[in-house]
Amino acid sequence: MICRGGWPKAIGQEKEIALQQAFDYYDAVVESDISRVDDVERDTERTKRLLRSYARVVGSQAKIPTMIEDMKANDVESLSEVTLRSYINALKKIFVIEDSPAWNPNLRSKTAIRTSDTRYFTDPSIGTAALGIGPNDLVNDLESFGLFFENLCIRDLRVYAEKIDGNVYHYRDKSGLECDAVIHTRNGSYGLVEMKLGGDRLIEEGVNTLMALEKQIDTQKMKAPAFRMILTATGSYAYRRKDGILIVPICCLKD
Repeated sequence: MICRGGWPKAIGQEKEIALQQAFDYYDAVVESDISRVDDVERDTERTKRLLRSYARVVGSQAKIPTMIEDMKANDVESLSEVTLRSYINALKKIFVIEDSPAWNPNLRSKTAIRTSDTRYFTDPSIGTAALGIGPNDLVNDLESFGLFFENLCIRDLRVYAEKIDGNVYHYRDKSGLECDAVIHTRNGSYGLVEMKLGGDRLIEEGVNTLMALEKQIDTQKMKAPAFRMILTATGSYAYRRKDGILIVPICCLKD
């Protein structure tokens, strides 16, 4: 029998174990895995700086030169784009980072679509370990919390999308309209997804984004979205709004 006070203690211990596992994995990546993947010796400190830079730009379309500038302050040697791409490709090979490609729909307007990939880790815990932060730090920095939550959602959506022969993309156009995730299947069906920590104001922001993007899509040339969804960090059940948009807590995602 577990005493009434046992649950919080057990949960706390599980969190500590999970946090330590994230740091242990991060250490293995920077100290050995990144060099072992293709037998090319890579600098541990440079790898750490790259992962910290990646963590700072997670969820954005940051370009290689931007990350080089971010790393320069602490990199005594010259750092070329070729070298940095070598490090990034090695991290992709060992499934540390996995960027989301841009989605390119048929639009009614002639708005230019941004084609840069969006920067993500395969698991957000790698990014938090790179920054040396834990749950309490994220609670005190909601902006970073929101970006790593977005990365968490992308990770889970990729798992579920794969089971239906789908891929996860990101949409952003020149006007600044952006959709966090587009799940597109082989038969042409797709869904639009926004990620929000929660709260009425943030959810309404996500709703407005989904509606604005849906209006841009030329349904004479492609299908209308099969669903529109706000994926949230809070809540215990999913529901459909009167406008048809799904509000789904991430804990409700399942097969």
